[in-house]
Amino acid sequence: MEINEENITRGGEFVIKETNCENVFTPEDFSEEQLMMKQAVADFIDRDVMPHKPRFEKKDYKLTENVMRKAGELGFLGVAVPEEYGGLGMGFVSTVLVCAQISGCTGSLSTAFGAHTGIGTMPIVLYGSDEQKKKYVPKLASGEHFGAYCLTEPTAGSDANSGKTKAILSDDGKHYKISGQKIWISNAGFANLFIVFARIEDDKNITGFIVPNDPDNGIILGEEESKLGIHSSSTRQVFFNETKVPIEDMLSERGNGFKIAMNSLNIGRIKLAAACIDAQKRVTTLAIKYASERIQFKTKIIDFEAIKEKIAQMATDTYVGESATYRASKSIEDRIALRKKSGNNFQEAELKGVEEYVIECSILKVALSEDCQNIADQGIQIYGGMGFSAETPIEAAWRDSRIARIYEGTNEINRMLSVGMLIKKAMKGHIDFIKPATKVADELMEIPSFDIPDLTELFSQEKLILINIKKVFLMLAGTGLKKFGQNLEEHQQMLLAVSDILIEIYMAESSLLRTEKNCNRFGKENQTLQIAMTQLYLYKAVDIIQSKGKEVIVSFAIGDEQKGLLMGLKRFTKYYEFPNIIGLKNIIAEKLKEENGYYF
Repeated sequence: MEINEENITRGGEFVIKETNCENVFTPEDFSEEQLMMKQAVADFIDRDVMPHKPRFEKKDYKLTENVMRKAGELGFLGVAVPEEYGGLGMGFVSTVLVCAQISGCTGSLSTAFGAHTGIGTMPIVLYGSDEQKKKYVPKLASGEHFGAYCLTEPTAGSDANSGKTKAILSDDGKHYKISGQKIWISNAGFANLFIVFARIEDDKNITGFIVPNDPDNGIILGEEESKLGIHSSSTRQVFFNETKVPIEDMLSERGNGFKIAMNSLNIGRIKLAAACIDAQKRVTTLAIKYASERIQFKTKIIDFEAIKEKIAQMATDTYVGESATYRASKSIEDRIALRKKSGNNFQEAELKGVEEYVIECSILKVALSEDCQNIADQGIQIYGGMGFSAETPIEAAWRDSRIARIYEGTNEINRMLSVGMLIKKAMKGHIDFIKPATKVADELMEIPSFDIPDLTELFSQEKLILINIKKVFLMLAGTGLKKFGQNLEEHQQMLLAVSDILIEIYMAESSLLRTEKNCNRFGKENQTLQIAMTQLYLYKAVDIIQSKGKEVIVSFAIGDEQKGLLMGLKRFTKYYEFPNIIGLKNIIAEKLKEENGYYF
């Protein structure tokens, strides 16, 4: 498919536009090169990680370091790094694919890999001078050196720009002296290089610096933190005491640190979502295999409908999350290509390409981190008492997954960010949000049609429902914006509820588009399971949208306005023909039982 502006939906536009399924990327579109890379990473995990999995639960930090070094030797740490700086120079989809494949076995490796290849390397790749990139990036790409990202402080978490670490220019003007404390620094125990954020004088925004880890230069590491999960991920405090940093190792410009931090987090969010995919597949497969072997009341427990329901939901959430992640990844990759075509250099194209989809990155981070934890939790439930034992892999999966809801900005922050950024894009004229919202408001004043549409074509009802639940979002966000204006961001509970609606729209639509595209090319008779999962997810999504929509409406509207909005909610979440939900769950569970695992 030729890359052009018409084929690529801009960030956030999915809520006001219909997307043609032929214009989305799915995992079934992987190129031969990508499939070879996928297999190479899978072989590496099976050979060098899985046999040592018990050691990852015993704070074996050296094991994580050694595995990371092997990953570097195989080129996996440099997938996103341009060839001129020692990397493979592969596209954004390929970087997400490698992240997904390498992250599912253990959260310890997933964290080390994500911290190094993302926030430990990419700030230099995207913001560094040519001299800085030539000096530092090749060793980071090869695994000769490892990177860590020093942003969080005791008083600066989600409010990243409030850090107290200071950078004072020396009298001779040749270097800065950095003093301060950083906490929760992943890879700190074996990092050779720190990306450090500090404030110069009373600047409004922080500044980034590249700081080699030299104990003789005022750098002290705290002890390894004792954590709920990711036991072999090195996590330490880092103390800087007048650490000298040459002025040429300032990253980008003075005061540009907050921008570097935020854009690094955008990339980190979609990669964190990708990191959950293989973990979800593995847990779902483990649960299916165990349920197929465990016998109670002379029956394999996988034949109990109570277990079938869990397996069906686990598989469905995994399928939907993967669909949405690769949809967004290709949108980013295509936007980067368009910017390069228009004359942007590598750095500008990469930064603007990701920044365009900040809303989708936040949506994916929230959705997949929560699905990953829920799937692990249901896995434990299927295992029963054995699931609570540290002797089974399910227990570690549950503990490791918990951090994902905190990493890269908490899910609460990301929920509010997704809606807030959509409104900001609308105010700047980047997307036409106001006109569709006004149109929906006008529609509420009209007499609804009672005609029953033609529902004979596959997904005809589902497509109609997707159009309508987008109207729910526009109705609520438009009314909220009209009522509260710029103060809308102060109504956090409302934003949280509306963001859940936005999330469900993107996830449900991504699943439908993937399945529809594959029905067109492979035949719908070969997509029975995928059709069932798509229909099941949408049904659940509508339930969530009804609940969250009602919560918002009764909280800010009264009288006739409330009645009108509630009637609109009912109209826009209407099913003409309800699917057999229990039947769908049984179809999904039976197919997975037959295959003895999550198989696609």
